[in-house]
Amino acid sequence: MGGALIALIVLGVVGFALIAYAIGVYNKLVTLKNRFQNAFSQIEVQLKRRHDLIPNLVETAKGYMAHESETLEAVIAARNQAVSGLDAASSKPGDPQAMQQLAGAEGQLGGSLGRLFAVMEAYPDLKANQNMMQLSEELTSTENKVAFSRQAYNDSVTAYNTFRQTFPPVIIASILGHSADAALLEYADREEMQEAPKVSF
Repeated sequence: MGGALIALIVLGVVGFALIAYAIGVYNKLVTLKNRFQNAFSQIEVQLKRRHDLIPNLVETAKGYMAHESETLEAVIAARNQAVSGLDAASSKPGDPQAMQQLAGAEGQLGGSLGRLFAVMEAYPDLKANQNMMQLSEELTSTENKVAFSRQAYNDSVTAYNTFRQTFPPVIIASILGHSADAALLEYADREEMQEAPKVSF
């Protein structure tokens, strides 16, 4: 009788410890997920700022670059695609497909902007335009903030994925609703983007 009671107490203590551990793992997963989602919201703020600057940039350039309508239209089309990609990713931060779509759209926008700035080199009056200089400066500042925010997001995602994949959390993460890794935001054409002309007026 005494042995059965001790066994019952031991089982109760072990059961309580397992439940407490599962609660701790769940809370940490939620905390880490909230961090990377918050980090993504910082990217969203900066990308929206970037997307808002581009129509003003194109309008300013249009007055000087009447014969470059194809280049200007390509920038606006890429900007609109990037806005759609951001909307999709905002509803599902960390989702691999949404992050890939956003990265692809932002890569195309970066390439289009690079081509626009390359063409603008042939228009010294445009380069000297005060509004264009201000827009270019704001765009450069925003690009730097996007890069910083993306690094913070990727760091947060890595922390979440690492904890989720470690043992023993990996055993119970799926049960607790954390069955998949979150996706990093990486641009597929990194080399092409790095080679794109910098905004410099």
